[in-house]
Amino acid sequence: MILVSIVAVTFAQVVSRYVLQASLPWSEELARFLLMWLAALSSAYAFKVRSHFALHFFVDYFDERTRQAIGTVVTALVSLFLMVFAWESAKFTLAVRDQIAPGTRMSMAIPYSSALVGSVLMLYYVIKNWWTGTASVRGEEDTAAEMIEEAARRPSGAEL
Repeated sequence: MILVSIVAVTFAQVVSRYVLQASLPWSEELARFLLMWLAALSSAYAFKVRSHFALHFFVDYFDERTRQAIGTVVTALVSLFLMVFAWESAKFTLAVRDQIAPGTRMSMAIPYSSALVGSVLMLYYVIKNWWTGTASVRGEEDTAAEMIEEAARRPSGAEL
């Protein structure tokens, strides 16, 4: 929905500028603020579905117990970073709450709070994934390759 809004605002700006010969003073700023929210919420969603970049080839050389220990350490480090980032984002958001954006006339706390909301959501999903056991170093157990191998082992005509 945010991406559709960005496209619509940008399209309106292009039509306004080149067809109507009048620029919308708020459109570029609003598109930029929406992009900030899109990035923050998309990052949180990526943590939720565990689709962030990971270096699996490094930990594949270790046994399962060591992989779990590495996963716990990585989770602790990421959580620490996200806590510091959330704290600093909150301080910055409070610092800019009285500043007004020139084009949209909204408080600058609104776009900058995206970093705070995103980091808190990411922290939630990191801890949730670790707590529920889905934050193993190798990722989800049913990867596409494993599903294909399992399907190949089944006799033809067997139900899934």
